Amino acid sequence: MNRRHFLHTSAWAAPTLLCRAKTTEPTQILGQGDFRYRQIPGWGVLDKQTPVKNCHGLVEDSEGHIILLTDEVQNNVIVYSPDGKLVSKWGHHFPGAHGLTLVQEDGREVLYLTDTVRHRVFKTTLDGEILQEWGPPTGPPAIKEEDYKPSWTLHDPANGDFYVLDGYGTDHIIHYDSAGRERKVFGGQAGGITHWGPHGGIFNDQKLLIAMSDQQHLLEVSTDGTLGKKVPLPGGNPRQIFRKENHYFVGHLADNWPADRNSRGFISVLDADFRVVSNIGGTAPKYDDKDALQKMSQQGEAFQHPHDLIVGQDDSLYVAQYASGNTYPLKFERV
Repeated sequence: MNRRHFLHTSAWAAPTLLCRAKTTEPTQILGQGDFRYRQIPGWGVLDKQTPVKNCHGLVEDSEGHIILLTDEVQNNVIVYSPDGKLVSKWGHHFPGAHGLTLVQEDGREVLYLTDTVRHRVFKTTLDGEILQEWGPPTGPPAIKEEDYKPSWTLHDPANGDFYVLDGYGTDHIIHYDSAGRERKVFGGQAGGITHWGPHGGIFNDQKLLIAMSDQQHLLEVSTDGTLGKKVPLPGGNPRQIFRKENHYFVGHLADNWPADRNSRGFISVLDADFRVVSNIGGTAPKYDDKDALQKMSQQGEAFQHPHDLIVGQDDSLYVAQYASGNTYPLKFERV
């Protein structure tokens, strides 16, 4: 007798068993192939003393804490335990808090955060002490403060150099050495970087791999500004990239943004050859007979507007969302 038949035939004698089976039914499985996930309901939800506005950035420290950046100035940075409980919070002076990166420097972990309203990049300790900050680059070309709206920082683990994407401003990329000295400004529209493009990214195989948001592709750029490979992601709006071993996880803000700001987003998983192998909360990836990726779209209601994501030490997926009703980060376990 299978379980379903047993429950049906035993309903007269064990109604509580039927109720228990209903309440413990697994939540929806998202994604395809080897990358499928199930949401952990309620993870990371806090009380009104710790509000969020737009959840912009996520990182994980060496102790497994999940660190969130929000532009809510009551607590710009929220530190979670692995089970989603509040550990600490800090920050009241970052109204344009946007990009968040964790970096190992001189034997300790530090944070780099960008502020599009204050037109600056900050380096801080994990508990909020500001160690260094950078305003608009002096160039050439120089960028006026009001035009400078940095979105993210990308870091070379080999030498400590880092690159700032002026993704909401002039679309330039500013190169700094490990001591924080400005070395070069490149990109921009004159350098082939389209406006509403360079939003987030990672330093990948000695190149910058940039999520080009409204342009619907990833773009490789060498450290001297030479444009390289494009990875089309039709139907997506890539905002940030996370690499886990030989796979890339890309968060799409929405499948028809900015034309329809009520459209919803999803997460793509790409293999080492930049082929999409799974869409979490989206339609299954399809390639035509010319090996071109067909238009993807959101599916279901798991996400509103994914903005950043990480894969944790526990192999779970964590997602921060923009313009999503002041919602806390989401956690999905791999199945």
